[in-house]
Amino acid sequence: MTKKDLRIVFMGTPEFAVASLKTLNEGGYNIVGVVTMPDKPANRGHKLQFSAVKEYALANDLPLLQPEKFKSPEFLQQLAAWKADLQIVIAFRMLPEVVWNMPPKGTFNLHASLLPAYRGAAPINWAIINGEKETGVTTFFLSDEIDTGDVIFREKIDIHSNDTAGTVHDSLMLLGASLVTKTVDAILSENIQPVPQANTTEELLKSAPKITKETCKINWTKTGREIHNLVRGLSPYPTAWTELVTADGEVISLKIYETEFICEKHSFPLCAIKTDEKTYMKVAVSDGFVRLNALQLPSRKRMNIADLLHGFRITED
Repeated sequence: MTKKDLRIVFMGTPEFAVASLKTLNEGGYNIVGVVTMPDKPANRGHKLQFSAVKEYALANDLPLLQPEKFKSPEFLQQLAAWKADLQIVIAFRMLPEVVWNMPPKGTFNLHASLLPAYRGAAPINWAIINGEKETGVTTFFLSDEIDTGDVIFREKIDIHSNDTAGTVHDSLMLLGASLVTKTVDAILSENIQPVPQANTTEELLKSAPKITKETCKINWTKTGREIHNLVRGLSPYPTAWTELVTADGEVISLKIYETEFICEKHSFPLCAIKTDEKTYMKVAVSDGFVRLNALQLPSRKRMNIADLLHGFRITED
């Protein structure tokens, strides 16, 4: 069987998945159908918004399904009619066995971590928040429990000190597209030896649960490095936040996109704000200062600290 004969159904939703779909489609692989999430109302006008995967599928005339329920007889009949040999799932919902067990060559997933570490919804965010020095992507066959199937391939990248969730996302998106192609080729040639995750050697498995608003709130009693890692692990989305008291005594919510940790001894109380009211603002923490470099006021656009201080008064503690 050649790549033009192998019938592939692709399932995914966000931009992260599009890179792999595009690489397969433009590489001459036989994408017989695409499955993505139903359209959702967005913004104040509640206009229906297409997923990134849907936009690509429509632009490239790929057959498309958007099921509300994966176990509905109508969807299962439509899916079976595509006669897929292989299904590929990236950044999608958990599938029932009746779906992932349908194609004869199985269903594999691309996950943005080095499984079994960081199973869950937000692996990129948590790897950075936890100060990891490396991460990667994994392809694995789907099984009953989420992110637990046999590993096919893994590829690593370094996480640099000033990387954010955004920069790591983009790096893994491209690396993942390459790994998906490698995985399909290996399945085609029957040159794979999937490894049960229980056989891997990681000493400590960390999870990657869904990010909540409370996750994003900065706890200023933590170390400067931990706070800096939280900010970059949530930048540019969903973004770390804190509350700030203005010179007029108003308490406002402030999104923090970019910080710098300054390791320095001082005698200031925790959360004391130091600023020249022109070019910098930094917050005292237990082991130094966290300098705020890019942030956002309510109903305003992201700005650097100099622009904020130009028209906004801060009272030093």
